[in-house]
Amino acid sequence: MKQLELLKEKLQTGEVYRRSDVARWSKSVDRDLQKLVDEGVLEKLSQGMYYVPAKSVFGNTPPKDEVIVKRFLNNDKFLITSPNLYNTLGVGTTQLYNFKKVYNRKRHGYYQFGNQKFFFLVKPDFPDRLSPEFLLVDLMNDLDDLAEDQVAVRASVSAKAVEMDASKLREAVNRFGSISTKKFFLPLISQ
Repeated sequence: MKQLELLKEKLQTGEVYRRSDVARWSKSVDRDLQKLVDEGVLEKLSQGMYYVPAKSVFGNTPPKDEVIVKRFLNNDKFLITSPNLYNTLGVGTTQLYNFKKVYNRKRHGYYQFGNQKFFFLVKPDFPDRLSPEFLLVDLMNDLDDLAEDQVAVRASVSAKAVEMDASKLREAVNRFGSISTKKFFLPLISQ
């Protein structure tokens, strides 16, 4: 039992751990993980991934998205975004989506961690942080997959593009735009 107590001391609130992380500190990793889950010290996120919940007045708090994704990918080269952020651009998008997109260089596909869904997309290039210009380009890249009035959104995006910093938008279109997105923006950014 002493080994389990030593293991508890190594775990930090809000952190995500892979089974392999715990295996470094335990001789009976599966048994110890199950005991820690039973005691409420750990909660299971997905197969082989666990977290130490932070306690709040509303119950256990899940880890931050960045912590989950960093442990899953085992690196910090990613960008988390969401189609819901398109609604902040003021171009008429109104739908809400129940997943987040993760641009990265390693994994592709849908993954669920606890109650959260993530769609990982392997991309050779993506910005370090979100900007309105990137979101506008990303919106146009994804428009065919969104439940929006495409004609109305295209008209609003055209009007929004004229208001934005032309050089930043041009760079975002050239770096991150699909072929159809580049064709859409070409008359708007070549002026």
